[in-house]
Amino acid sequence: MNIETQVIEIIADQAMLDPIDVTLESTLSDLGIDSMGVVESIFAIEETFDISVPFNANQPDTSDFDISSVASIVAGIRRLKTEQG
Repeated sequence: MNIETQVIEIIADQAMLDPIDVTLESTLSDLGIDSMGVVESIFAIEETFDISVPFNANQPDTSDFDISSVASIVAGIRRLKTEQG
């Protein structure tokens, strides 16, 4: 399973949606994911991909991990996997 598919499944699970309803252009707020859901999604991403995501839930705007859309999350995971080996 590729990164994109896995991220869509994680986000769909958090939003309690069918993965078919989650697109790369979707934002987490569009999908109804609140701040707690964002934190849970980050934990699930870290566990699934065995990476450490530089995300501060108290200051999401200053984070080095872009969560503005599903596509940006996928891109961030790809970057982190490359950096963290």
